[in-house]
Amino acid sequence: MAYLASQPYQLGEEISGSQLFQRLAKQFQLPRLKNEEVEKDQYCRISSDFGSVVKSVAVKNDRSPCVNWTERRAAVLICLFEGEEGELRVILTKRSMKLSSYPGDVALPGGKFEKGDADDSATALREAMEEIGLEPNLVRVAATLEPFISQHLLKVVPVVGLLARKGDFRPSLNTDEVDAIFDVPLEMFLKINTKG
Repeated sequence: MAYLASQPYQLGEEISGSQLFQRLAKQFQLPRLKNEEVEKDQYCRISSDFGSVVKSVAVKNDRSPCVNWTERRAAVLICLFEGEEGELRVILTKRSMKLSSYPGDVALPGGKFEKGDADDSATALREAMEEIGLEPNLVRVAATLEPFISQHLLKVVPVVGLLARKGDFRPSLNTDEVDAIFDVPLEMFLKINTKG
């Protein structure tokens, strides 16, 4: 099933929620690359940072030994909502113990790109729907953050989404993929460790 990409928040657009939530949405107004610009050169140049690691991955052609990021791509949803006391919170999952990779780990909802996904936002929203029952129409994509390379050499794109009406979200766990869903304060990830 193909999922359409959520329309990104536009400056001046009404977002339900408190002033804090509305300010957060506005702060994510960064220049966005069009998906075709990101994927234009699927045979990227190997940087010296990844050199030998990337070369060990399947090579797409002899002239350009590099990973095809269109095929080795995933997205995760950083779904933010307002808690009862006005604090920003993020939805997390505990991965199923049945999974072969990272069983029992705490993770953001997300997974691999599939044909039919319009873009990385669509991948993150589709995976959140499949894993925890989060309806894509409840989430407003605010930003796509800089991708990182996973241990399995997947290009993982973090997608920030705003859930303005948390009460409308009715979790429905896919027990093949997720053992639990919970949320924590976003502040937990923003604190700087000043010890030692």
